[in-house]
Amino acid sequence: MSSTERRCRLIAAALALFLFIPLWGCSTENEKQENQLFAMDTFMSLTAYGPKADEGIKVADEIINELDSRLDPEKEDSDLYRINANAGELTEVSSDIYNLLEVARQVNRRSGGALDPSIYKIVRAWGFIDQQYRVPDAGELEALLEDAGLDGVEVKSGGGLAPGRAEASVPDGAALTFGALAKGYAAQKAVEAMKGVGVKSAIISLGGDVQTLGIKPDGSLWSVAVQDPQNTGGYVGILDIAEAAVVTSGSYERYFTKDGVVYHHILDPKTGYPADSNLLSVTVVCESGAFSDALSTALFILGEEGALEYYREYGDCELILITDDNRVVVTPGLSKNFKEKGGAYSYEYLEF
Repeated sequence: MSSTERRCRLIAAALALFLFIPLWGCSTENEKQENQLFAMDTFMSLTAYGPKADEGIKVADEIINELDSRLDPEKEDSDLYRINANAGELTEVSSDIYNLLEVARQVNRRSGGALDPSIYKIVRAWGFIDQQYRVPDAGELEALLEDAGLDGVEVKSGGGLAPGRAEASVPDGAALTFGALAKGYAAQKAVEAMKGVGVKSAIISLGGDVQTLGIKPDGSLWSVAVQDPQNTGGYVGILDIAEAAVVTSGSYERYFTKDGVVYHHILDPKTGYPADSNLLSVTVVCESGAFSDALSTALFILGEEGALEYYREYGDCELILITDDNRVVVTPGLSKNFKEKGGAYSYEYLEF
């Protein structure tokens, strides 16, 4: 899929989400401010309500652009670029790096290594960064995997470092990417910034990452559409939520075809190849945007059985799994808040 096709799909998805955000009157509490921007390789929409809405949109926009400049491993002045360029040495960076690595380590540990942000060179080898798509040979992937590994990534804060600063390093031959966490973290920090200036009601959509603040001004829940991975202009259902993060990862988001084989961008850190999963998409609902983002990627790699095993063991999130045999699997905490859209899917509401 070309970058132009990807951008068109992102626009369609963003516009479709807006259909589920209703408009209200002109009272002070219902005053609405919006902004759209392109950052982190995706279209984003910010919507806030109330007397502090305008200020909230401005601080959220600033946070997102700031994080985009810090977390893009292709930008020479970014924290990630400097860490990767100085592999084997500690590099002083923003504490955002520390925060992201803490989330990554937690999800990595709980998922048995299904999430590993140290595989950036493998992501590049497939062409998912510059759209120069190719299928690396097994020997190349094996060599790159030997250098990767989250256990070899060092990060620390405190000590003699200034507030808001940290130090981090990757092993020689490895490189970091926060592609599986950055949008969720940005949404989380943007909502925190909005709340800090007094916004009480807001919704942020960063591609497949949605984060809400409070509830709607009229006291009702937010409505978030869950995309149909086989028809990205449609939806399998609508999820009604209060304050939460809703993040979806799926094989339909970025892929290419070579010799009749489809290769998607969610790579298994254990093999270096696209995850061989029976899932088309995973939607995770919990409080933290960064955690939801990271977990959606890890659970996609684990597949349906692994995702549900995680859910039974930890129970710190709710899930909507869409399988390759056209089933929509909904965990118990979402069953009363999910409205089916019908179509080609059967729906399963789990009970534990």
